[in-house]
Parts: sequence; structure tokens; C-alpha cells
Amino acid sequence: MPTRSTIMDANSFRAAHADSLDEVTRELTAKREALLGASYRLFYRNPVHVVRGESAYVWDADGRKYLDVYNNVPSVGHAHPAVVAAVSAQMARLNTHTRYLHGAVLAYAEDLLSTLPDELDQIMFMCTGSEANDLAIRVARAYTGGQGIILTSEAYHGNTELTSAHSPALGSGQHLDASARLVAPPDAYRADWAAEGSVGVWFAARLQEQIDAMREDGIAFAGLLIDSVFSSDGVFTGEPGLLAAAVDVVHRNSGVVIADEVQPGFARTGDAFWGFARHGVVPDIVTMGKPMGNGMPISGMAARREVLEAFSLTIPYFNTFGGNPVSIAAAQAVLDTIRAEGLQERARVVGAELRAALAPLADRYEVIGDVRGAGQFTGLELVSSRVTKAPATALSLDVIEGMRERGVLTSVAGPGGNILKLRPTLAFRSSDIDWLVGAFEDALAEAL
Repeated sequence: MPTRSTIMDANSFRAAHADSLDEVTRELTAKREALLGASYRLFYRNPVHVVRGESAYVWDADGRKYLDVYNNVPSVGHAHPAVVAAVSAQMARLNTHTRYLHGAVLAYAEDLLSTLPDELDQIMFMCTGSEANDLAIRVARAYTGGQGIILTSEAYHGNTELTSAHSPALGSGQHLDASARLVAPPDAYRADWAAEGSVGVWFAARLQEQIDAMREDGIAFAGLLIDSVFSSDGVFTGEPGLLAAAVDVVHRNSGVVIADEVQPGFARTGDAFWGFARHGVVPDIVTMGKPMGNGMPISGMAARREVLEAFSLTIPYFNTFGGNPVSIAAAQAVLDTIRAEGLQERARVVGAELRAALAPLADRYEVIGDVRGAGQFTGLELVSSRVTKAPATALSLDVIEGMRERGVLTSVAGPGGNILKLRPTLAFRSSDIDWLVGAFEDALAEAL
């Protein structure tokens, strides 16, 4: 999701420079706000009017081609033919809710569960990641008898009432759940972790501190809700094994680990199909969403049977469109495509190539503080000073606007809004790297 600073910068710029936008963009922007309200936000000071997508690219209404380096919704590529064919065929045959028997949802459930650790043996389907995380929090509370959920300090986990209250990235206008507590992410670039041996051990110690503080406040600990690449916090993929100590802390304190895989899941990190799997850990609950249907609304929550039963044997759950036959057809096509096209391995190889191409720029530009990532998930941090590591917020916003003008679409993350979040579709190839790196360097040089 875009950071608060991105939203405010783009909104204020458009308000001040409306006359500089072309007539069609100005009219559509005004109509959108009038019809949809102010909560709906747009990317960029000069919004992009997209009309078509294919593979790693989108085209605007004027026929201009853009490289999409942000969108994990069409995970296997915009308008992928296999997904289009599967959805079209199923829509022509049947689409209804999940209170009838339907073999495809069971076949997909078995297939998807086969990608997860054996301990996670049941799955439920919804439409959005927000719904999946909402249900996961309820399940964690039912199983543990606790209420308190620990989150990282800039996490985003959804937009329902419950998940919004567990999404500090939404800002001060959204009140945090009274029983929730925040922990700093395992930021190897900024955290003072050397005395504790590793940033993973440092993170686990901070987690224990928050569990202890929660108990002192009379709140029973329920679990840790975590995005395994800390994407909204600033993209901290870390070395494999990073999360092992933290998972041990949660389990020693009788809590559950909820792995929010909406962003790191489905082969994106390259090293493993799931982000948490890079670290050799087994969560108690795994949530997933956007990438699994390539744009069709489908999400899921997998769990250990004993964890889920504490909820499911007491409370019935029904989601009208969750796991409907058309969305399941899309999801199965995505899973098949990831395997058939070797997209996990491509993510691993091409992501490493991208970071290798970006690394030399740090020698030429002092404002590049860090380049980090795994697979097709890269964080590029811009700083005002390499000594103080002060976020270069204004510069970062100017850079993403400059990249947009050069046909490359991305956004920023982190509390300072200074970390470029490079998260292309899995269709992104080695041949796209020069366009991305060139646009970044040109935009950076122009903004300095």
C-alpha cells in the first residue's frame, strides 16, 4: 500500500496544480472524487489512466506502455492467457456460493495445502486478504483465550474494522486495537543489533519485551501477526532463518504465529514458495490473498487443525463469494502457471540480477543507503545522510514521480516514505532490468 506521505504529497500536488493536468485526467479525477468519495486515493501527482495490461506491462489511454514494478495482484502477469481461459470457461459453466458440493474447490484446497508444511492441514476461502486476516485474528483469540496481538510498527493487514485496528500503517486517524502492541521490525540497516549477535535474535528480544509489557497491562497474549518480508515496514527480507528465534518466543509464551503471506507468498521471494518458508519456520496460521487469483477476488486462511477447531466447532463461518467456482478456477490456473513457467526460480534469479544491477549505483550516489530484498521483492532506501541514515522522504517521492514520467510504476514504503518498494509481477524478466534501473537513475539524477 502507498505510505501516508505518498498519498498526502500526491493529493496536495494535484490540488495545487490541477490546471497543469490534461483535460481528460482532470475531469476523471474530479468525477472519481465526486462519485467515490475522498477515501479512495490515487497514485501519482499526475494519475495514470490505465486501459490494458499484458505480462509485466500496462498501457494508458494514450497508448503509452509502462513497466509495472509495484503490482502483485496480477502475480503471474497481466491478462495471463491461462487464467483468462480458466475463468471464461468456468463462468460459462457455473458460478455460485460454497454451500453446494463442488469438486474443484476441494481439488484446489488439496493442491494448495501441498505447498504448505504438513502441520497446516485445513484451509478456508474468502475474497480478500483483509477478510483472511480478520478471521485469523478471531481464530487465534479463540484458540489461545487471549486478546493481545503483536504487530510490527508500520504493518498493514487489512481494511475491515478489526484488521484496520491492527494496521498501524494507516496512521493516527485509525486507532489501534486497545489490546494490540507494536514491535520494531528486524531492520538490519538501522537497528543496533550487533551486541545480540544477529538481527533475528534482536527482533525476538524486542518481541519478548512487548509480550511482557502486555501481561503487565493485564492483557493475555494471543499471538504475533507478521508479514514475513515486512513489506510495509520497509522491505526487510533478511537472511534465511531470520524469524526462527521470534517464532520460538511466541510459542514459549503460548501464542500463535499468523504469517500474513498476502505480499510475500506465491513464489515471490524465489527461495521458497512462501515467505515464511525461507526462514525454516512453521506458523500456526497462514493468510493469503491478492496474488492467488491474478486479479480475481480470492483469499484463504490455512491453519493447524487443532488451532482452527477451537473456532470452527463453535462458530459457523460463511462467505458468500469465498471459494466460488470462477475464483477457484483462476486460483488453480495461477498455481499451475507458477509451476509450468518456473516462476519461483525466475523470481530468485531475476530478483538477484536486479539487485546486482542496482548495487553499483550506491557507489555513485551517496543518497542510496541500502539495497535489499529476496526474489521479486526489493527495497531501495534513500537517505539524506549515510551517517545519520535520515530518511530522504521528499527526494524519494520526487524519484517515484520521475520514474512514472519515464514509464516505470512503483511506490514507496516505510515510516519515512523513503524506501522504494520494487515488487513487479512474476512476469518481470531480465530484459526489463535496464528499463527499470535506467529510469531510476535518470529520475534520481534529475531530483538531486
